[in-house]
Amino acid sequence: MADDFEFADKVPPSFDRAGSKGFNPALIVLLLVGGLLLTFLIGNYVLYTYAQKTLPPRKKKPVSKKKMKKERLKQGVSAPGE
Repeated sequence: MADDFEFADKVPPSFDRAGSKGFNPALIVLLLVGGLLLTFLIGNYVLYTYAQKTLPPRKKKPVSKKKMKKERLKQGVSAPGE
């Protein structure tokens, strides 16, 4: 049995000492970008809900007299002064 090799000799070098080389750099970049994106989206949602609770509702723009006249004519009500 002189031809017997140890198991370590049969394992490809890429699987040697699994975990001792550290993480795959692409995986680190992917996790970092994903984490930043998730943080951004969660932060936006939190700020949006906070703003909805605390800020007063926006005031509507004043409608011009011309537009009011048109709306009244559409409804069939005569505008005052005509």
